[in-house]
Amino acid sequence: MSNLKQELFEIDVYGFTILEDVLTPDEVVDMREVLIRLTKEKGVDRGDCIHISNLPTMDPVFFKTIDHPRVLPLLEGTMTNRVPLILGSLNARIVRPGDPVQRLHGDILEDLMKKDGKNPVMMNTVWMLDDFTPEIGATRIVSGTHKSGINPPPEDMAIQHVLTATAPAGSVLVFNGQCWHGGGGNTSDQDRHAIFGHYRIGPMMRFQLDPHHRFPEEWLDLLTDRQKQLLRMENGVGVLHGADHYE
Repeated sequence: MSNLKQELFEIDVYGFTILEDVLTPDEVVDMREVLIRLTKEKGVDRGDCIHISNLPTMDPVFFKTIDHPRVLPLLEGTMTNRVPLILGSLNARIVRPGDPVQRLHGDILEDLMKKDGKNPVMMNTVWMLDDFTPEIGATRIVSGTHKSGINPPPEDMAIQHVLTATAPAGSVLVFNGQCWHGGGGNTSDQDRHAIFGHYRIGPMMRFQLDPHHRFPEEWLDLLTDRQKQLLRMENGVGVLHGADHYE
């Protein structure tokens, strides 16, 4: 069985898969250093983490995550092979020592969920820029909940069998947006840096954060053709699209 076939199988059955060695050590360092700088310049304290929005407009170092050949085929193979998808947003969460557990949640409204978990309207990627361990606040996920048809998790029920996505820096967690997930609490003495890619299709075919908004036009030629498609930049920059909000 090929790696791609195995990984698609895991997403179908469990709702997620973890890919190791997607980024090189140098790429990890470069992205993490940019996030450290952006944390000081653009970071927003949300109580349980520092949030940095719309990374494609912040630095070209993040472009390679948009259409990475190890990751994009999993998104296309799970969501659809017939209809184009878009990058809904690319953000970062920096979980600091002492930051608490994030509540478990899915990212898709129940009205848009597929009861069999197939062909979801949203997929997520988590790019690990530090070693993900329980202590540093690795993402938690509940296997199989992409087929539950329920979001959010019932408040009066104990959620059992929560898994922690542990993997070395440079790895990527790819999961169905219907899966219940949430960040872990950071009990270590160092920050946890991660990038979150959020892909959409069908009724969710609009940006969460519009990359055209404040995108430096001189960066356009740095994008691959596929990246331009995912960002709806085939015709250039400057045309605003229907996003959830603009900052």
